[in-house]
Amino acid sequence: MNKNAQQDIAHIRDMMERSSRFISLSGLSGVFAGIFALVAFGTALWLLNDSGIAYFHEDTIIYSEKIVFQLFVLCMLTLVAALLSAFFFTYRKSKRDQVNMWSPTTYRLLSSLFIPLIAGGIFCLALYHQSQVGLIAPAMLVFYGLALVNASKYTITDINYLGYCELILGLLSLFFIGYGLVFWAIGFGLLHIIYGVVMYRKYDKAA
Repeated sequence: MNKNAQQDIAHIRDMMERSSRFISLSGLSGVFAGIFALVAFGTALWLLNDSGIAYFHEDTIIYSEKIVFQLFVLCMLTLVAALLSAFFFTYRKSKRDQVNMWSPTTYRLLSSLFIPLIAGGIFCLALYHQSQVGLIAPAMLVFYGLALVNASKYTITDINYLGYCELILGLLSLFFIGYGLVFWAIGFGLLHIIYGVVMYRKYDKAA
């Protein structure tokens, strides 16, 4: 097989990979999502302290409706900020790579991602309704991990590792209910930053 034929086969494989997988995810979106989560964690600790709750020095914490609502709003703001940054960096990378951001693969990816996320969101609302606040952070990590694993078949396979880590962390946090915020910060903060840096060095920087 001559060199031109090998190049043609490599080009065809690359085209097939691009058509079957969404490859414009940017590592920077993971880094910024992690930063937002850590900022939210710090803000949550400040809100708790302002309410007279010493998070790391109390065995049993009773959350008032006010502080639960504040933490919920903080979580939603963090989610919106993470989604906006993901859209921005993904759009920028797709333009740079001259890849269509909105394709059938994109919609399959979003469907695979958001079905578990929406189910998890409803489950967390039910936990809040049943006053099971301590289970919300573990549930968020578990459903998020499942969503990433479910969506990984339509994007870079590396996201599988992040999904499994989030899932394992969520299950582990079920045995340490009083430290849900810590596990939440590790999962959505540190793991996202580590994942984002690795992906940036592997895909973004090399491009």
